[in-house]
Amino acid sequence: MTVQQPKPSRIDWITLLLYYILVVAGLLCIYAAVYKETNPNIWDASQNYGKQLIWIGVSSFIGLMILLIDEKFFYAFAYPIYGITIILLLLVLVVGTTVNGSSSWIDIGGFRIQPAEFAKFGTALALARFLSGYNVNFEKDKKVQAISAGILILPMIIILMQNETGSTLVFTAFILVLFREGLPGWILFAGFLLAILAVLALLIEPLYIIIGVAVIGGIFLLMVRRTTLLIWITVGVVVLSGAMVSSIDYVFENVMQAHQRTRINVLLGKEVDIKGAGYNVQQSKIAIGSGGLWGKGFLQGTQNKFRFVPEQSTDFIFCTIGEEYGFAGSILFIVLYMILLYRLLMMAERQRQKFNRIYGYSVVCILFFHFVINVGMTMGLMPVIGIPLPFISYGGSALLSFTILLFIFIRLDANRVNELSGSFD
Repeated sequence: MTVQQPKPSRIDWITLLLYYILVVAGLLCIYAAVYKETNPNIWDASQNYGKQLIWIGVSSFIGLMILLIDEKFFYAFAYPIYGITIILLLLVLVVGTTVNGSSSWIDIGGFRIQPAEFAKFGTALALARFLSGYNVNFEKDKKVQAISAGILILPMIIILMQNETGSTLVFTAFILVLFREGLPGWILFAGFLLAILAVLALLIEPLYIIIGVAVIGGIFLLMVRRTTLLIWITVGVVVLSGAMVSSIDYVFENVMQAHQRTRINVLLGKEVDIKGAGYNVQQSKIAIGSGGLWGKGFLQGTQNKFRFVPEQSTDFIFCTIGEEYGFAGSILFIVLYMILLYRLLMMAERQRQKFNRIYGYSVVCILFFHFVINVGMTMGLMPVIGIPLPFISYGGSALLSFTILLFIFIRLDANRVNELSGSFD
């Protein structure tokens, strides 16, 4: 395979600049979150910010290597990369280390990696390779749809077995990629309705919901022209809805652990547990609110300085932004992130090769899901499922995996000039 180095003019430097702005901002937030006046040295590798600095260097080096690789490499080795990530996920079940209740880590020497993070770009590559294959029609071929679902579900099952619910849910973001490739809109709409039904099942007595769905179904049949097929479809929807509501209630009461049930009840407002399951979110909201309009200033955040916010350099890093830079700083950060996502979306749309476009949309959906859920949970708008804020939160595995995810797409996009002429250099 001939190595095709991209010309500097073809690399999307704006995206690279946005990446490094967010990475540097993340480093400063991590530094502020764990800052100690007795040890202000940012190069101290025993502290989270020192370790993150090392991972920034490692990630930058890996990113550079990716930019120098022939873009055809990622298409050719998409399945092997996916296979390696699956093997690593299975290896976790055998030799994994438990951290904060999640058995999803592997200790290698003095480092700790989380294969679930790397499975995201591995799955994105495999899905893009499969759907971009010759004579593959996702919109009309049920077999193609089933295989695509299998590519996504396999890592989800293994990650769920590691008690890593947050990372498992990230893979649901791929449904937006499938929608772009022809997934019927009614499936997306049905999924939205099922999500609403699931929430209602946790708020209302299941029997009342079943009766309500049956009544709505009856009214629907009275308002339309009834056919035998439509009647059976309506009956089926009512029965399936009842089965789903009952199963959700059963899983909630008999399968979920006590702390998981408490977290959900606190989020839904059914319980108030400020000192227990709701403590993290409560302290996070206090920190964000105390920042006011302009914030308290760099290294001046008292909620962070006195460790009131748990996981303040990882899952709840956004509250550091809110406290030290206020509403204005938070909006600026959100705008920067939205610009990055919009930029990536436009890059995905301008691809001429189907593989590149599908992979690009996968990158956008994964980053968007992480961003919305992470920021939302720090403000009490989303459940606390423990997923990092890309490029900002502390964590070597997360930073490296997100860097690889992004830089592969930047490398693929750098070939777009050649794609317009239908050839490769």
